[in-house]
Amino acid sequence: MTAATPISGERPATDSAAGCFHCGLPVGNAAFPVRVEGEERRSCCRGCQAVAQTIVDNGLGAYYRNRTAPAPPARGAAAVPAELGVYDMPEVQRNFVRDAGEHEKEASLLIDGVTCAACIWLIEQRVARLAGVSAVSLNYATRRARVRWDSGVTTLGAILGAVAGLGYLAQPYDAGRAEERLRRERGILLWRLFIAGFSMMQVMMYAVPVYIAGGTMTPDIEQLMRIASFVLTLPVALWSAVPFYDGAWRDLRRSRVGMDVPVTLGIVIAFAASVYATWTASGTVYFDSVSMFVFLLLGARFLEMEARAKAVRTQERLVRLVPATAERMLGDGTGERVAAAALRPGDLVRVRPGEAIPADGVVVEGSSKSDEALLTGESRPVAKRPGDRLTGGAMNLDGVVAMRVTRIGEDTVLAGIVRLMDRAQAEKPRIAQLADRVAGWFVAILLLLTLATFAVWWQIDAQRALWIVVSMLVVTCPCALSLATPAALTAATGAAYRAGVLVTRGTALETLARATHFVFDKTGTLTSGRMALADVKTLAAETRAECLALAAALESWSEHPVGLALVAAANGAHPVAGGVRAVTGRGIEGTVGGRLLRVGSPQFVAELHGQALPGDLECVPDAIAVVALGDERGWIALFLLDDVVRHDAAALVRGLGNCGAQVALLSGDRRQRVAHTAFELGIAEFLGAASPEDKLAYVEQLQVRGAVVAMVGDGVNDAPVLARAQVSIAPGGGTELAQVSADIILLADRLDVLADTVRASRRTLRVIRQNLGWAAAYNAVALPLAMAGLVTPLVAAAGMSASSLLVVLNALRLASPKSSMEP
Repeated sequence: MTAATPISGERPATDSAAGCFHCGLPVGNAAFPVRVEGEERRSCCRGCQAVAQTIVDNGLGAYYRNRTAPAPPARGAAAVPAELGVYDMPEVQRNFVRDAGEHEKEASLLIDGVTCAACIWLIEQRVARLAGVSAVSLNYATRRARVRWDSGVTTLGAILGAVAGLGYLAQPYDAGRAEERLRRERGILLWRLFIAGFSMMQVMMYAVPVYIAGGTMTPDIEQLMRIASFVLTLPVALWSAVPFYDGAWRDLRRSRVGMDVPVTLGIVIAFAASVYATWTASGTVYFDSVSMFVFLLLGARFLEMEARAKAVRTQERLVRLVPATAERMLGDGTGERVAAAALRPGDLVRVRPGEAIPADGVVVEGSSKSDEALLTGESRPVAKRPGDRLTGGAMNLDGVVAMRVTRIGEDTVLAGIVRLMDRAQAEKPRIAQLADRVAGWFVAILLLLTLATFAVWWQIDAQRALWIVVSMLVVTCPCALSLATPAALTAATGAAYRAGVLVTRGTALETLARATHFVFDKTGTLTSGRMALADVKTLAAETRAECLALAAALESWSEHPVGLALVAAANGAHPVAGGVRAVTGRGIEGTVGGRLLRVGSPQFVAELHGQALPGDLECVPDAIAVVALGDERGWIALFLLDDVVRHDAAALVRGLGNCGAQVALLSGDRRQRVAHTAFELGIAEFLGAASPEDKLAYVEQLQVRGAVVAMVGDGVNDAPVLARAQVSIAPGGGTELAQVSADIILLADRLDVLADTVRASRRTLRVIRQNLGWAAAYNAVALPLAMAGLVTPLVAAAGMSASSLLVVLNALRLASPKSSMEP
């Protein structure tokens, strides 16, 4: 997307130092006035004038009070650029816009020019006020915006135009641009850290001799040390510490005090006092404390940023999994290389070994294995045969397969995973919100105590009052409190995803750690959800294998789950049947080797020969489905089929029991079958023939008794109870509605990861409590010592920064999937 053509051509030549009220560029002689909150302001061009007027006209003037940096130049965007209309074309929207409902569409956009939280507020408020826009969220970490709108009311071009009217550039999300921005921000922070670290080492070389001399150093040499320390600390105070100044200014403009306020006060007061002491060639300087404080605190922030960036990079790797091109098959069997974005549902695509699958689809020809490790956490290759689903982004390993495309762009499984990860990152857990509130009150109380302490020490010993104030501001900074929760949750969420567990809500891990009851649906969750042969009872001369072959010969014409199970049990070894006739709801009739056969319900088969079942077979276990095989002479066999329990279900139930949780089984299946499954898995509480309302009532009764309920289900009828439970979990093979309702999705086709995730969530909560406990204990000890004058600014800087580093390093222990899954 190109920038809009400036309305008035070139920007006017500027030679004045006065800055544009909107973007900060020089205004020059030809100023363009705009009235903001009752005051006339000058802007540098008609573009900035129009953007500022748009902000004011939409009642968003508070943006100028809350921003921490000038807005990006307006690029002359005063109206919707004509070229934005291209984004309303269906062929252009195909790769980044998805259908979210009737007439509703959702797009993923990348916003350029965002510099602070006020930008986020401005963009979200402006877009949300557009007619037809139902939802908008902008992730500050990734600059990715999710916008949902009614296509019958507004257009994507109008939304992009509204963003452009604010002076920002919105375009389809591109992983490459997002990663470049992340690299740029990381590079700037590393340079700030390097400058602070280099200054700290050099300043300490001048400070240590002064400390050792203990006042015996000659005045001219001591002054030389002061000047050298000032020169080395100046870039730290003017550049490395700028992020803290920005944060403090933002907080103060919002009439609140955040953790950057005491940091900034400590830096500014210590640096200003040191400059004064250097200017007057008398007194104590704190340049070493300033440089060490900034360096160590930037180090803690860098580690926190790396933890967050790791989660962001995981998303970017997911986005880049889809290849740029694909081989679309033509009607004559040949192929053409096309852009993956040009594929449409129904297209036939050939995927060769070593190529990534370009979209979601179904295998129609060939067989292979796919590597889905980055998508599901499943390290073993997954076999793919005709009829199996393929996930876009997975790697084709062995053979050549032909697939039919079913979903593209924003409708694919891969895009859905990224959307859910965005949702989890945008939400803040309750414990994090509490920590932020505590930190805010702590800062306010700290500032009041600092003023009182300064007044007291000014009366006792005025020379010590200043450095005691600096020590208090520095040593008791609430950074450790604010970092304790987000650092741990970010590391744990990333580790869970790499283990095959997708956390889609910011509160999910916290709630899962407190879960007391785990309620499971049966079919498709604890069982495979597919009919499988459990037993064969032969009633004639034919062997078991011969009976299966005869039944498979007829069922090979059917797509019914029972028929597929019998064909699978025969392993493809069956004769060819002729004259096949299917009777809906009853069975199949056909001829095999001149012999008329029927397979289906016992009543249907009995009508062929008129005989009753032997007495001992009239009542088979109710937990088993029965399929009969017979000919005109009588019964041949009975096939007993069941929904087989998954091989890792029993281990999961035992694992949850070992975690101290209670397990219950709810199912709409017959009571006898539910009881049979519960007995097999060792589950004491179960409920059969349960409607969605019955399941909902069961969970509500548990919650009334004080239970924290985790619901695990995969079906459409599980969606209401999934939404009611405190934390909801859906297997990766579940329906889309169940996954949308779920807080956690098991991407891998394994149940054992759930017990691992429960243990990991509890370990995460322990780490959070350790971090909060350490931060509280540290501040409780450090504050009285600083108030008593027992902590120097240098020791305060080291102690506070070490506290923040300890909290982040403790949280990063959760970043490894192996360590986070350990009990």
